[in-house]
Amino acid sequence: MTLLSATLLTAFVLVILGAFFIANHPRVRKRAICLLRSDRAAIIVLAVATVWFLFKVTQWGPADFGDYKHFAFVVFLALAILSWYFLKDFLIVRAGAILILMAAHALLNAAYMHYEQPGRLFLVSFVYAMIVLALYFGTVPYRMRDLLEWLFAVPLRARCFGAVCAVYGLILFGATFSY
Repeated sequence: MTLLSATLLTAFVLVILGAFFIANHPRVRKRAICLLRSDRAAIIVLAVATVWFLFKVTQWGPADFGDYKHFAFVVFLALAILSWYFLKDFLIVRAGAILILMAAHALLNAAYMHYEQPGRLFLVSFVYAMIVLALYFGTVPYRMRDLLEWLFAVPLRARCFGAVCAVYGLILFGATFSY
Protein backbone atom coordinates (compact mmCIF):
# COMPACT_ATOMS: atom_id res chain seq x y z
CA MET A 1 0.00 0.00 0.00
CA THR A 2 1.34 3.41 -0.91
CA LEU A 3 1.10 6.53 1.21
CA LEU A 4 -1.33 8.03 -1.29
CA SER A 5 -3.69 5.05 -1.25
CA ALA A 6 -3.49 4.75 2.54
CA THR A 7 -4.39 8.40 3.01
CA LEU A 8 -7.19 8.29 0.45
CA LEU A 9 -8.66 5.13 1.97
CA THR A 10 -8.59 6.64 5.46
CA ALA A 11 -10.12 9.88 4.18
CA PHE A 12 -12.89 7.96 2.41
CA VAL A 13 -13.73 5.93 5.53
CA LEU A 14 -13.83 9.07 7.68
CA VAL A 15 -16.09 10.95 5.26
CA ILE A 16 -18.51 8.01 5.03
CA LEU A 17 -18.53 7.58 8.83
CA GLY A 18 -19.07 11.31 9.23
CA ALA A 19 -21.98 11.25 6.78
CA PHE A 20 -23.73 8.53 8.81
CA PHE A 21 -23.40 10.52 12.01
CA ILE A 22 -24.35 13.82 10.39
CA ALA A 23 -27.52 12.25 9.01
CA ASN A 24 -28.32 11.06 12.55
CA HIS A 25 -31.17 8.93 11.29
CA PRO A 26 -32.98 6.96 14.02
CA ARG A 27 -32.01 3.73 12.27
CA VAL A 28 -28.31 4.65 12.48
CA ARG A 29 -28.64 5.07 16.25
CA LYS A 30 -30.56 1.82 16.64
CA ARG A 31 -28.13 -0.15 14.45
CA ALA A 32 -25.08 1.28 16.20
CA ILE A 33 -26.37 0.25 19.63
CA CYS A 34 -27.64 -3.16 18.44
CA LEU A 35 -24.40 -3.86 16.59
CA LEU A 36 -22.53 -4.06 19.89
CA ARG A 37 -24.42 -7.22 20.83
CA SER A 38 -24.88 -8.75 17.39
CA ASP A 39 -23.53 -12.29 17.20
CA ARG A 40 -23.59 -12.30 13.41
CA ALA A 41 -21.58 -9.10 13.09
CA ALA A 42 -19.21 -10.22 15.85
CA ILE A 43 -18.36 -13.49 14.11
CA ILE A 44 -17.73 -11.68 10.82
CA VAL A 45 -15.44 -9.07 12.38
CA LEU A 46 -13.71 -11.70 14.54
CA ALA A 47 -13.19 -13.96 11.51
CA VAL A 48 -11.69 -11.15 9.44
CA ALA A 49 -9.44 -10.05 12.32
CA THR A 50 -8.36 -13.63 13.01
CA VAL A 51 -7.59 -14.44 9.38
CA TRP A 52 -5.63 -11.23 8.95
CA PHE A 53 -3.65 -11.77 12.15
CA LEU A 54 -2.97 -15.44 11.40
CA PHE A 55 -1.77 -14.48 7.94
CA LYS A 56 0.69 -12.11 9.60
CA VAL A 57 1.82 -14.93 11.91
CA THR A 58 2.60 -17.11 8.89
CA GLN A 59 4.88 -14.33 7.59
CA TRP A 60 7.05 -14.22 10.73
CA GLY A 61 10.76 -14.52 10.19
CA PRO A 62 13.41 -15.80 12.62
CA ALA A 63 13.63 -12.42 14.36
CA ASP A 64 9.88 -12.51 15.08
CA PHE A 65 9.87 -15.88 16.86
CA GLY A 66 9.48 -17.46 13.42
CA ASP A 67 10.77 -20.77 14.77
CA TYR A 68 7.58 -20.97 16.82
CA LYS A 69 5.14 -19.63 14.26
CA HIS A 70 3.29 -22.95 13.91
CA PHE A 71 2.81 -23.13 17.67
CA ALA A 72 1.77 -19.45 17.78
CA PHE A 73 -0.65 -20.03 14.89
CA VAL A 74 -2.40 -22.82 16.78
CA VAL A 75 -2.48 -20.85 20.05
CA PHE A 76 -3.91 -17.70 18.44
CA LEU A 77 -6.47 -19.69 16.47
CA ALA A 78 -7.54 -21.45 19.67
CA LEU A 79 -7.81 -18.08 21.42
CA ALA A 80 -10.05 -16.75 18.67
CA ILE A 81 -12.31 -19.79 18.79
CA LEU A 82 -12.46 -19.78 22.58
CA SER A 83 -13.21 -16.06 22.66
CA TRP A 84 -16.22 -16.74 20.43
CA TYR A 85 -17.56 -19.21 22.96
CA PHE A 86 -16.59 -17.55 26.24
CA LEU A 87 -16.35 -13.79 25.54
CA LYS A 88 -19.42 -13.08 23.45
CA ASP A 89 -20.32 -9.91 25.35
CA PHE A 90 -19.08 -6.95 23.28
CA LEU A 91 -16.92 -9.29 21.20
CA ILE A 92 -17.37 -7.05 18.18
CA VAL A 93 -15.64 -4.22 20.04
CA ARG A 94 -12.67 -6.42 20.89
CA ALA A 95 -12.47 -7.82 17.36
CA GLY A 96 -12.82 -4.32 15.96
CA ALA A 97 -9.91 -3.23 18.14
CA ILE A 98 -7.82 -6.01 16.59
CA LEU A 99 -8.84 -4.86 13.11
CA ILE A 100 -7.93 -1.27 13.94
CA LEU A 101 -4.52 -2.36 15.21
CA MET A 102 -3.91 -4.46 12.12
CA ALA A 103 -4.99 -1.59 9.86
CA ALA A 104 -2.80 0.79 11.86
CA HIS A 105 0.19 -1.42 11.11
CA ALA A 106 -0.54 -1.26 7.39
CA LEU A 107 -1.14 2.50 7.42
CA LEU A 108 1.99 3.26 9.42
CA ASN A 109 4.05 1.05 7.10
CA ALA A 110 2.72 3.08 4.18
CA ALA A 111 3.86 6.32 5.83
CA TYR A 112 7.21 4.94 6.96
CA MET A 113 10.31 6.76 5.65
CA HIS A 114 8.34 9.47 3.82
CA TYR A 115 9.93 12.29 5.76
CA GLU A 116 9.92 14.62 2.75
CA GLN A 117 6.11 14.78 2.83
CA PRO A 118 4.91 16.62 5.94
CA GLY A 119 1.26 16.02 4.98
CA ARG A 120 1.68 12.40 6.11
CA LEU A 121 1.61 13.65 9.70
CA PHE A 122 -2.16 14.14 9.40
CA LEU A 123 -2.51 10.44 8.64
CA VAL A 124 0.03 9.30 11.21
CA SER A 125 -1.50 11.43 13.98
CA PHE A 126 -4.93 10.00 13.26
CA VAL A 127 -3.56 6.45 13.23
CA TYR A 128 -1.86 6.89 16.60
CA ALA A 129 -5.08 8.27 18.06
CA MET A 130 -6.92 5.20 16.73
CA ILE A 131 -4.30 2.92 18.30
CA VAL A 132 -4.89 4.51 21.71
CA LEU A 133 -8.67 4.21 21.30
CA ALA A 134 -8.40 0.59 20.12
CA LEU A 135 -6.31 -0.32 23.15
CA TYR A 136 -8.73 1.44 25.48
CA PHE A 137 -11.93 0.00 24.00
CA GLY A 138 -10.33 -3.44 23.61
CA THR A 139 -9.63 -3.39 27.33
CA VAL A 140 -13.00 -2.03 28.49
CA PRO A 141 -15.40 -2.71 25.61
CA TYR A 142 -18.55 -1.74 27.51
CA ARG A 143 -17.30 1.85 27.35
CA MET A 144 -18.12 1.81 23.63
CA ARG A 145 -21.77 1.31 24.54
CA ASP A 146 -21.53 4.17 27.02
CA LEU A 147 -19.92 6.38 24.39
CA LEU A 148 -22.57 5.60 21.80
CA GLU A 149 -25.39 6.18 24.27
CA TRP A 150 -23.85 9.51 25.29
CA LEU A 151 -23.24 10.47 21.68
CA PHE A 152 -26.80 9.75 20.58
CA ALA A 153 -28.46 11.18 23.71
CA VAL A 154 -28.35 14.68 22.18
CA PRO A 155 -28.72 14.81 18.37
CA LEU A 156 -26.28 17.71 18.11
CA ARG A 157 -23.48 15.60 19.62
CA ALA A 158 -23.77 12.94 16.93
CA ARG A 159 -23.88 15.59 14.22
CA CYS A 160 -20.83 17.36 15.65
CA PHE A 161 -18.93 14.07 15.86
CA GLY A 162 -19.90 13.32 12.27
CA ALA A 163 -18.82 16.78 11.18
CA VAL A 164 -15.43 16.36 12.88
CA CYS A 165 -14.94 12.99 11.16
CA ALA A 166 -15.98 14.35 7.77
CA VAL A 167 -13.83 17.48 8.06
CA TYR A 168 -10.79 15.45 9.10
CA GLY A 169 -11.43 13.13 6.18
CA LEU A 170 -11.47 16.15 3.87
CA ILE A 171 -8.24 17.40 5.48
CA LEU A 172 -6.65 14.02 4.78
CA PHE A 173 -7.93 14.20 1.22
CA GLY A 174 -6.40 17.66 0.90
CA ALA A 175 -3.13 16.38 2.36
CA THR A 176 -2.80 13.98 -0.56
CA PHE A 177 -2.21 16.95 -2.86
CA SER A 178 1.01 17.66 -0.99
CA TYR A 179 2.48 14.23 -1.82
